[in-house]
Amino acid sequence: QRRYASQERNVMKSPFGKMDIPRQSVTEYIFEGYEKYADKPAITCGASKRSYTYGMTYEMIKRMACGLLSQKGCAMRKTDVLGLLLPNIPEFVPALHGGLMAGLTVTFANPLYTPEEVCRQFENAGVTVIVTLPLLLPVAELFKTKVKQYKGTICIGGKHDFEKNIYGFEQFLLENHSSELPEIDCDATAILPYSSGTTGLPKGVELTHYNLVANLAQGTHPEISKYYRPEYANRKDTILTIPPFFHIYGLNGILNPVMKTKNHVVSIPRFIPEDYIQCLAEFRPQFLFVVPSLLLFLATHPKITADHLASVESVLVGAAPASLQLQEKFRQKVGRDVDIAQGYGMTESAPVTLCTPFRYDQTKVGTCGQLYPNTEAKIVSLSDGTNLGPHQTGELYIRGPQVMKGYLKNEAATKETLTEDGYLRTGDVAYYDKDGFFFIVDRTKELIKVKGNQVSPTELENIVLELPEVADVAVAGVPDEAAGELPRAFVVLKPGTTLKESEIQEHVKERVIKYKQLAGGVLFVKEIPRNAAGKVIRQQLHMLSAQFDD
Repeated sequence: QRRYASQERNVMKSPFGKMDIPRQSVTEYIFEGYEKYADKPAITCGASKRSYTYGMTYEMIKRMACGLLSQKGCAMRKTDVLGLLLPNIPEFVPALHGGLMAGLTVTFANPLYTPEEVCRQFENAGVTVIVTLPLLLPVAELFKTKVKQYKGTICIGGKHDFEKNIYGFEQFLLENHSSELPEIDCDATAILPYSSGTTGLPKGVELTHYNLVANLAQGTHPEISKYYRPEYANRKDTILTIPPFFHIYGLNGILNPVMKTKNHVVSIPRFIPEDYIQCLAEFRPQFLFVVPSLLLFLATHPKITADHLASVESVLVGAAPASLQLQEKFRQKVGRDVDIAQGYGMTESAPVTLCTPFRYDQTKVGTCGQLYPNTEAKIVSLSDGTNLGPHQTGELYIRGPQVMKGYLKNEAATKETLTEDGYLRTGDVAYYDKDGFFFIVDRTKELIKVKGNQVSPTELENIVLELPEVADVAVAGVPDEAAGELPRAFVVLKPGTTLKESEIQEHVKERVIKYKQLAGGVLFVKEIPRNAAGKVIRQQLHMLSAQFDD
């Protein structure tokens, strides 16, 4: 444990104090005591209705781990990286935790990414085995041609094809491979999600077993999670969730904590309104995990009635803030009071650092909560770097056992993001009130948030610069009611050349997933506002946008 001198002024500590953080692997921590619930449902696909109990899930995890390590299976080694290219399906759990139990590092990519986007991430991460679906096998095949050390593809719903080095998932588990499972080093990198952080291209975020377990243990405080309160002790709820498991919120903010409490996770592989409405009717969930765009859908969709939501007692909103108007719209639809909790986190903090308590003062409109247990924060002045007091706005810095080890193979970005004394610079502008509730007001980081998904301006700028007519480009977010923000490109053309807005949009469209496309349009400008160091002044871009939209 790092120890720091705490003479600093205006360092905020968690009102919840400290929770004990066990030195265990994340899989061991989550599944501890699962035998008692062996026949209770753990995870269900709301679309196909495939479902596994806690007993089956644990058995699959163990078999997966043995198969990954066995000489007759994938023969993976301790330093190998397993890549998951999967939507929210029940098999995500044995794929992920099987990899972790085997002592491997697991990374994941969005299955809707273009093949280019997947290969870029998996090459950077050093993936040697991919777990995916039959539909996505061509992406794994393409990846295989790009790397030297590839050991095979595990295909969920597919059959063995040894010519192509493909293992059918079901056969792979039934073969009952035997291997000695390793002792897990808690400080080893467990997962490698990708995040743009505060600037630049997406980077691999090294989160250790200790980081993940710390964040789960912090969330077991009875003032934060009702499932650790005596009156809920023996209750087993159904939890309907949409945020993707390949995103840190869906993974260590939802999937892992719900399995830790032995509640029942129901999800669907793609958000199809009819499927979601059907899940509400059929599974009668008590708890919903949402993002603001989904809360808006629930509040406004004509096919969703108060009866669909009759079983719902609690909602947790993550990935972006939900306005008071939106919360009220939802409560009107339900026709009664529902607990709506909000939190704040980053991939770099595994993810949760702030959360509204189980019951809190609803006059604190727009808050994303108080500091998680074992977590400290300070608000640092943007002008002189001093720590500020209540109701003063500056950059939010966070420190705690959930903060990442660093960015993979990227010392410079790590140094920029983690301070010498262990604080994570969030790139978000915030203030706190005298009761220690925090409010996010803006961000200094470049990243654009589309429906809760991160979009890196740098990545889009690099793609636009491939066009020979483009002299300079900057990408920034423009406000949008449904999506939160949309990416817009500001383009300077080379003298004597012409390009249409649609040509630039088409060029980008072919190369990236839908939410990264230039849905905010393209503005042609004389020059990109930059500071002396050549860095884009994004505030000025927002002003240009606002003038244009008027």
